[in-house]
Amino acid sequence: MSDSPTGTAFRIANNVGEGRVVAAPVWSVDPRTGKAREQVAVEADAAEVDAAVRAAYATREALADRGARARLLRAAADLLDAARDRVVEAADAETALGPVRLTGELARTTAQLRYFAGIVEDGAFLDVRISRPDPATTPPTPDLRRMKVPLGVVAVYAASNFPLAFSVPGGDTASALAAGCPVVVKAHPDHPATSELCAALLRKAAAESGLPEDVVRLVHGFGAGTELVRHPLVAAAGFTGSVRGGRALFDAAAARPVPIPFHGELGSLNPVVITEAAAAERAEELGAGLAASMTLGQGQFCTKPGFVLAPAGEAGDRFVSALTDAVSETEPGVMLDHRMRDAFLDGVRERAALPGVTVTVTPGAGGEHTVSGGVLVTDAGPLAEGGHAALLEECFGPVTVVARYASREEAGTVLGLLPGNLTATLQTTDEDPEAPGLLADLTPLAGRILVNGWPTGVAVADAQHHGGPYPATTSLSTSVGGTAIERWLRPVTYQSTPQHLLPPELRDAAEAGEG
Repeated sequence: MSDSPTGTAFRIANNVGEGRVVAAPVWSVDPRTGKAREQVAVEADAAEVDAAVRAAYATREALADRGARARLLRAAADLLDAARDRVVEAADAETALGPVRLTGELARTTAQLRYFAGIVEDGAFLDVRISRPDPATTPPTPDLRRMKVPLGVVAVYAASNFPLAFSVPGGDTASALAAGCPVVVKAHPDHPATSELCAALLRKAAAESGLPEDVVRLVHGFGAGTELVRHPLVAAAGFTGSVRGGRALFDAAAARPVPIPFHGELGSLNPVVITEAAAAERAEELGAGLAASMTLGQGQFCTKPGFVLAPAGEAGDRFVSALTDAVSETEPGVMLDHRMRDAFLDGVRERAALPGVTVTVTPGAGGEHTVSGGVLVTDAGPLAEGGHAALLEECFGPVTVVARYASREEAGTVLGLLPGNLTATLQTTDEDPEAPGLLADLTPLAGRILVNGWPTGVAVADAQHHGGPYPATTSLSTSVGGTAIERWLRPVTYQSTPQHLLPPELRDAAEAGEG
């Protein structure tokens, strides 16, 4: 990370002797130059985190009104849309993702908020189940009525690469509010001004919907993040970020006197397998498609295809040649911050130096503040034998690894060595005899399996699953789609409870469609 006028741009100073967290400035930094632009806020100390959580906790009763929740989500979407130019300008200044990309991301974000408003109104997420009394069963069945209720305050940790859709107004916040849970967001240091603007709009939406503004609170700072996950009134957490940072928070959540669910998205290689038949049929198309997917957003998508198994031989050669040509034509670009840029440069340098690795397009520095995309090619044999482990780890940025396999068995062996992923992709043809077995090999590796497509781009839909085996995520849940709301709920059964004491959704009138 670049330096601010007062030192490291985003720093938390710890007074070890007193065991307390001391506030430090939060700066908005221009990733195009690495220079601090303005001081946005100060990092929250332990007392401020406590105050934010307690204020959010006090709004739980108000959020019990499902109608108010739906109004809040729609009002938030409307206010964000109305402030589009300001939001996009702020986000572009801090991320360099560009107005076109950010305008699309904002549209996705507001559509997602409205989508969850519809889910709230529909009520199916409550999973209402009623068992009538039956003395003839063994044991006898009393009157049982089951539904899901909100967990409580949710801590949301904003992502670096999506300053809107996976940040303050993003999917974790939208789904938590839809569930009836107040939210305290830990802003990402790469876009603090954008976070402040979006939080203000969400709080305004709450007020306009008849809810307390404190249903959404925002805090800044590394120390605030650790204080947040340990706070006794925080009931669950959602995180999108690195394996190292996410695992530290996950461990802290589990080590609490009362452990809490921690839904973390940590990292993903997103493997692709190209069959011999697919390469023979459309090698050039596959090369161009992969290049577009792996360099999208400078390779900073969590679903970037970072590892490809392609067949050895003439068809595979044509694919690698097409991929090389397409990546060579891609312009250098700015990454989200200089820390990520440095990590990318170190990562590709380490991988390119491995024995047997050919660099068909050199990834690296495209300029003082930019990076250029690249392609690393190797044989699958050494990987199948357990070597070159770095090639099977995510490298965040515009690079992919192509491993040339000599046989179906060799490809299967390499797949068996991969960690959990968000996505896995099979490029095949009609009636390809290899497809069923390869699809069976890929299914245990990821939460979303694609056939003849590319994984970048995650639709917000009922059937979507954005998650996968560890380290892709720390739970079996999704952070995108309608079922993302389930992370913030728990089931409760009311037994032999009088009608007037039941939640409205469990009363006989509700079952009959009268309420």
